[in-house]
Amino acid sequence: MGKRRAVLFEAPFTIGVHETAVPAPGAGEVLLETAVSAISPGTEMLFYRGQVPPQMQVDATIPALGGEFSYPLAYGYAVVGRVVELGAGVDAGWLGRMAFVFAPHQSHVICAAGDLKAVPAGMVAERAVLLPLMETAVSFLMDAAPLIGEQVAVFGQGIVGLLTTALLAEYPLASLVALDRWPGRRALARELGADAALDPADEGVLVQLAEALQGDRPYAGADLILELSGNPAALAMAIAAAGFDGRIVIGSWYGQKQAPLDLGGHFHRSQIALVSSQVSLIAPRLRGRFSSERRMEMAWRMLARHRPERLITHRFEVREAARAYELLDREPETAVQVLLAYESA
Repeated sequence: MGKRRAVLFEAPFTIGVHETAVPAPGAGEVLLETAVSAISPGTEMLFYRGQVPPQMQVDATIPALGGEFSYPLAYGYAVVGRVVELGAGVDAGWLGRMAFVFAPHQSHVICAAGDLKAVPAGMVAERAVLLPLMETAVSFLMDAAPLIGEQVAVFGQGIVGLLTTALLAEYPLASLVALDRWPGRRALARELGADAALDPADEGVLVQLAEALQGDRPYAGADLILELSGNPAALAMAIAAAGFDGRIVIGSWYGQKQAPLDLGGHFHRSQIALVSSQVSLIAPRLRGRFSSERRMEMAWRMLARHRPERLITHRFEVREAARAYELLDREPETAVQVLLAYESA
């Protein structure tokens, strides 16, 4: 079966691909041979750049990512492949099936059978591997709870921002405005249904944003803003753009990055709400009706509906993983979604 190739974050700005023997599954486990894995640019670039707070737990909700953050680190959480070997006690129906699993980037994954998520019949691997990114976008909308006729802005049009924009475009909103530094991403946002797409670096962008949100309506400012840029400085602009009693849902993870906020003027008197949104948990107010399983079912449905594989801009063989991260770090304007491919799968 050859060797298992695994991507390791060895140190800031240093990616290695390590080879080990392919392990055998134990009781209750399976061996998954990877077809593709997806890089989550927002989260993974914090690990790549060394911007994760020290001694922070990597991810308590994913078994493969337990423990405190330190280098070297295996990371990633989107793998699709085929089950090629079963451990004792595993349902024989899994053998040969395509499945998704939350696991770091590697050519062969050992995991509990219960951690697998069967890929729906007819769905290609390059669509299925974007499941956690779509689940994140679904989670943002659940926390944001957009209302009919609202004026909405989305800061940041990386892959999750674009998926969020696509979902919001199906709502009967009064206006939907996207903001991103890069022209290619702004063009994609418009293709996905944004009424306007602005460059946050433009002089006078707050005036442009106010006009695009309000139009000829008398309701000043944004009713709802989703801050998904990963740039904490964008939060200050979001506060300035929010209307009275507006809501700002913060889906970005800033890591160690910080920026000053002026909370003494417009924010204080406008009763603006700042809402933290993170996909690991269902918001308490929704837990009576929604579970992680129900949200995941919706994410699968949205994958089938929106075909997000069209947003994939680059594919690298796993042995070229270092090039993939260098691209995302040095040329973010050229990349939206990057996949790692595994030629042995």
